[in-house]
Amino acid sequence: MKDVQKTVGLMADKFKICYLSYIDENGFPQSRAMLKPREREGIKTFYLSTNTSSDKVKCFLENSKACLYFVDGRFYRGICLSGTVEVLQTEEAKKRIWRLGDSMYYPKGVNDPDYCVLKFTAEKGRYYANFKNEDFVI
Repeated sequence: MKDVQKTVGLMADKFKICYLSYIDENGFPQSRAMLKPREREGIKTFYLSTNTSSDKVKCFLENSKACLYFVDGRFYRGICLSGTVEVLQTEEAKKRIWRLGDSMYYPKGVNDPDYCVLKFTAEKGRYYANFKNEDFVI
């Protein structure tokens, strides 16, 4: 991979779905398909929206370790970012990534108590393409 920032950034921006993995209350890994991050700061920090009442939020409050995975099925390549998730429930964080149409999921609007922001902070990553893996540090 010639340019880690560019490759990860393009995949994060291009694909409509990513996968978020976490450790459940019994110590088992779980993965969820998520809408792509609403916002990102380089390839270090990603912001996603979700329901406060979801199992993953409960688990992140106990164990913040997570993976965020972007996949390009057409060329069978992917990027796995490992890091931590912080659950943000401040009005500022919620407004930051609120989008038109979100009231479909959160009928009480930006202040809906069942709406929160997941801030994923990457520490390292692994790129897979052409039957090879390449690790990188962020």
